[in-house]
Amino acid sequence: MGASPSPADRALSRPRHRLIAALTALLALAAVGTLALLDIRPPTPRPPDAPAGEFSAGRAYAHVPVVAGQRHAAGSPANDEVRAYLEAELRKLGLSTEVQDTVAEEAGQLSGAAGGATLARVRNVVARLGGTDPTGTVFLVAHYDAVQSGPGGNDNGAGVATVLEVARALTSGPTPRNDLVFVLTDAEEACLCGASAFAADHPLAAGKGVVLNLEARGRTGPVIMFETSPENAALVDVFGRAAPHPVGTSFAVEVYRALPNDTDFTAFLDHGFSGLNSAYLDGGAIYHTPLDTPDSMDRASLQHHGDNALGLAREFGRIDLGDLQAGHDATYFPVPGGLARYPGPLGLPLALLALAGVILLGWLARRRGRVTGGRLAAGFGLALLPIVVAPLGAQLLWTMITAIRPGYAMLLDPYRPTWYRLAVLALAAAVLFAWYALTRRRVGPAALAIGGLGWLALLGVLLAVLVPGGAYLATLPALAGALAGLIAVATRVDGPVPVIAVTLAGAVAVIILLPIVVLLFPALGMEMGGVAALFAVLLGLAALPVVDLLHPEAGGQRGMVALRARRLGALPAGAATLAAVVLAGVGLAVDRFDAAHPAPTHLMYALDADTGQARWLSIESDPQPWTAEYVDGPVSIADDFPGFGRDELLGGPAQAATLPAPRLEVLADTSTAGQRTLRLRLTPQRQVRLTALHVDTSTATVRSVQVAGRPVPIEKREGRWGFGVVFHAPPPDGIEITLTVEPKAAQVALRATDVSDGLDELPGFRPRPPDVGVVGSHTSEMLAVTRTYPL
Repeated sequence: MGASPSPADRALSRPRHRLIAALTALLALAAVGTLALLDIRPPTPRPPDAPAGEFSAGRAYAHVPVVAGQRHAAGSPANDEVRAYLEAELRKLGLSTEVQDTVAEEAGQLSGAAGGATLARVRNVVARLGGTDPTGTVFLVAHYDAVQSGPGGNDNGAGVATVLEVARALTSGPTPRNDLVFVLTDAEEACLCGASAFAADHPLAAGKGVVLNLEARGRTGPVIMFETSPENAALVDVFGRAAPHPVGTSFAVEVYRALPNDTDFTAFLDHGFSGLNSAYLDGGAIYHTPLDTPDSMDRASLQHHGDNALGLAREFGRIDLGDLQAGHDATYFPVPGGLARYPGPLGLPLALLALAGVILLGWLARRRGRVTGGRLAAGFGLALLPIVVAPLGAQLLWTMITAIRPGYAMLLDPYRPTWYRLAVLALAAAVLFAWYALTRRRVGPAALAIGGLGWLALLGVLLAVLVPGGAYLATLPALAGALAGLIAVATRVDGPVPVIAVTLAGAVAVIILLPIVVLLFPALGMEMGGVAALFAVLLGLAALPVVDLLHPEAGGQRGMVALRARRLGALPAGAATLAAVVLAGVGLAVDRFDAAHPAPTHLMYALDADTGQARWLSIESDPQPWTAEYVDGPVSIADDFPGFGRDELLGGPAQAATLPAPRLEVLADTSTAGQRTLRLRLTPQRQVRLTALHVDTSTATVRSVQVAGRPVPIEKREGRWGFGVVFHAPPPDGIEITLTVEPKAAQVALRATDVSDGLDELPGFRPRPPDVGVVGSHTSEMLAVTRTYPL
C-alpha cells in the first residue's frame, strides 16, 4: 500500500473524481479559448448589393483591380492613372475634390540611410465632406502609391478601396456634425512625403484633428488597431464602443512606439494630430512583392477594415472632438464581445496588488500546511526555467528550420506558416509539461503553482514600470490566480470549489493571453517566434493548477505505483514533443518553394558612367543559387554609389548597358566672402523613380541647401560623399538645387545618381525561373546610373 501524501505535496485542488474534473476544466478552457479566438476573426464579407448605408467588401473590392492592376510607384505614369481614377470616383460622390501638388520632405527614417535630406514631388488626392456644426475634423487616410516591386493589391489597395467605400456610405446618409476629409496620399512608400506635405501645409490640416490611417502588411487576418497618438484613453473609448469588431491591445501600441517603423500616421503624429492606425498583418510573405495582387486579398479582412473605419468615422463625426483630451493612456485588450479597457495609471497599483496577492497566497498556503517554506522557494526558483527555456527553444527550432530552408531568412513569414506556429506552441507545451513532470513530485504542485504566479506578478510589476500598456498580460492572470488560490486554500481541498476557482482563473488567463499569442505570430514573424512561446508559457503557468489535473494525485506513491505515476505524468510532455517534431516536419513538407510560392531573391544593377564599369549587387548575406550566378563576394560601394546607403553588399561584375547618366547643369555660380553658391539643375535622362546628388566633403563644406525652393537640413554621414540630397518622383524637367559651400579645393566634386526599376532589358540578365521570386525590398530590381561632376 502507498503512504498518504505529505502536506508539502498537496495541490491547490484534489477533487475526488480527478479524471472528470480534468476533462470538465479542460473543456471549459477550450470553450473560452475558442470564443476568444472567434472574437478576433474577421467578419464575413458583405456582397455588392448590401444596403447603401453599410460597408460592402464586394463594392469596395471593385476598386482594387483598378488601383492595383499594375505597379505604380510614386512619379510613374501608372501612378498618374491611379490618381485620375481616384479623383473621378470622389467627384462622383459629390465631394469637393482637389490634388495637392507640391514638394515635401521625408517623415520618419525610411530613406535617410541613402545619405542626407530626402524629398519628393507629391500629388495627394484630397476630398471634403463638410459637417453641419463642426467641432473639428476627422481625416480618413490611406496611401495610393505602391512599392516598385509589386502592384500593392493589399498595400495599399485595401486602404484606398476602404476609404472610397466609406466615403460612398457616408455620402448616402445624413451629413455628419464634424467635417470629414478623405486624404489619399502619395509617396508613402518612398518617404512618407505625401502625408508630411498634407499635415504640414494643406489648409484643411491647419486645425489638426483625428486621423484614421488604414494600412496592410500582408494579405489576410484581423485588422489590428496597433498604434495611437499619446494620451489615448478617450480615443480608445471611442474605438471600443464604435468599431464593430475592435481588435487592438495597448501592448501592441507600446511595442510599435519602440520600433523604428513608420507609416503615414508618423507624419501626422509629428505635426500634432491625434488618431488611430490600423492594419491587417497576416500573410506577410507577399508583402512588397509581385505577389501582392488584388487576387491575393482576403475579402473578410477588407470587410473588417471597412466596418471599423465606417463605424469610427460616424462616431468621430458625431461627437464633440474637443472632449478627446484624456491626459493619459488606456490599457485595453480584446475580450469576447468587445474591448476591455481601464485607465493606464492603474497598471502599477494593480501589478503591486497582484504581487501582494501572490505573497499572501504563499503565506496562507504555508500556514495551512500546503507547502513548506523551502519548497515554496524552490517552486519560485524552478518556475523561471520554462520562462527561459521555451523562448530559447523556439528560436533554436527556427534556426534549424532556416538552416534547412535558407530562403526563409528573406521573408517576413513563411508562405504557409500555420504548421510552424503550431510547432512552436507544441514546443512551449513540451517544455512546460516536461518541467512540471520532473519537478512536481519533489517540489509539490502547490509550490510550483504559486512560484509560477510569483513570476507572473513580478513580470507585471516590471512591465508596469517599463511598458505600462503591456502590464495587464501578466498582472491580471496573476491577480486572478492569486484570488483562486486563496479560495482553494481556504476551502476543502477535495471539494468542487477549488476546481471551479482555478478553472475560472485559467479562463481569465486564456482570454487575456491566448489572443496575444495568436496575434504575435503574424506581427513579429517566425523569426521572433520565441516571443509567442514566452506568452504561451506564461499562459501555462497561469493555468498550472488545471494542468496538474492531468497528472495522478501527488505524493506518497512507491514502487510500481510511483513508476506508473511518473510514466503517466510524462505522457503530456512526450505527446507535445512528438507534436512539435511532426508539425515542424509537416511545415517543411507543405511549405516548399514553387511557382506560386517562389524563393525570394534580391538583385540590383549599378553603372558608373565615369569608368563604364557595371556591377550586380545584392543584399542577400547567404545568396540563393539564382543570385549566386551574379554575385560572388562582398564589395564596398560607398565611394562609387553613395545613394545605396550600405557600406558592404555582395557584388559581381556586369556588362555595361547603354544608359544615360543624369545631367547636372550649372544655372548660376557666384562667390562671396569665401563661400561659393551653385544653382544647379539635376535632370534625369530617362524615366526614373528617384535621383540624388551627393557632395564630396573633402572638396567642400556644405553650409546651406535649397531643393525646389525649399531649405533642407544638412545631415552629414561618414565617408567621402558626406552630404546628399535624395529626391523621389522627380518631374521630367528636373529639380533645382542651390548649394552654398566653403570650397576646400579648386573644384567641388558632385556625384549625380538616378534610379529606375526593372532588370529585364539589361545585357547578361537571365529571367528568374518560375520558382524564384523577388524579395519585398525598396531596392529590389533597382537599376542605378551615376556620374561625377567636378565644378
